[in-house]
Amino acid sequence: MRTLNRSMIVAMAALVSVQSAWADPLSGTLGKIKDSGVITVAYRDAAIPFSYLADASGMPVGYSQDIQSVVIDEIKNELHMPELKVQYNLVTSQTRLPLIQNGTVDLECGSTTNNVERQQQVAFSVGIFEISTRMLTAAHSGYHEFADLRGKNVVTTAGTTAEKLLRSMNAEQQMGLNVISAKDHGESFQTLESGRAVAFVQDDALLAGERAKARNPEKWVITAAPLSNEIYGCMLRKGDPQFKQLVDTAIKHLFASDRIAPLYAKWFEQPIAPKGLSLNYPMPEVVKSLYAHPTDAPVQPLVN
Repeated sequence: MRTLNRSMIVAMAALVSVQSAWADPLSGTLGKIKDSGVITVAYRDAAIPFSYLADASGMPVGYSQDIQSVVIDEIKNELHMPELKVQYNLVTSQTRLPLIQNGTVDLECGSTTNNVERQQQVAFSVGIFEISTRMLTAAHSGYHEFADLRGKNVVTTAGTTAEKLLRSMNAEQQMGLNVISAKDHGESFQTLESGRAVAFVQDDALLAGERAKARNPEKWVITAAPLSNEIYGCMLRKGDPQFKQLVDTAIKHLFASDRIAPLYAKWFEQPIAPKGLSLNYPMPEVVKSLYAHPTDAPVQPLVN
């Protein structure tokens, strides 16, 4: 018999691994879903283009929502439940972790950074996106780096890793910043747009989303050397290897397929709702690498 090539061996090993997992009795989240006939998934209402409400229908859309839908389809197939009911639960930066922990929400695919601190509270899938923490400011403001912001009003979104990084930098470097914590990304941008802050610090892809929906997108620029590079993952409860394996497998299959490039282009390079504007955010090399080599390891912040 001829020697099998490496890709065939990897595919066969993955198949055997998945089959052995489903030979075990259902437990944890999958058992809960099977018994109830319902999966409860989280969404954000203003995390463009990852998870947000684009119209009055109340149905969330976005890059992460599309990935979450792929995972849900995998769950339906594995549980032989094509009519599985999907229930959507709105979360914020502050509520997303507790609602996963207490069982209210089964899965959250949005714009949540996988870091060491959060891994003590929840589990993460393999990464679904990689970003850098930077700042959005007026194109002619003269603010190009974080050092330029000394003594200024700066806004970020409460409960995010960007808020923690910004406050840490402010304290350690004695920058004298007045850090404003807004309830969501939309309010953060409104604070910047109204002149109450000179910069909005957040993940660069989210900043691109806020810029795209601005009245005058050309007025705003994303700038500064990154405070951190971070990986987004889908959140699930800790201690549930059966469910995590299914979620990871669904995402890995998507990344290895010819569906992932069009999915990326749909949300980052083509016009999106609500204004029909493009983020003009070509796929970064770090995202290409993540698709090619999926990992659930966190990326460490560049600033402590």
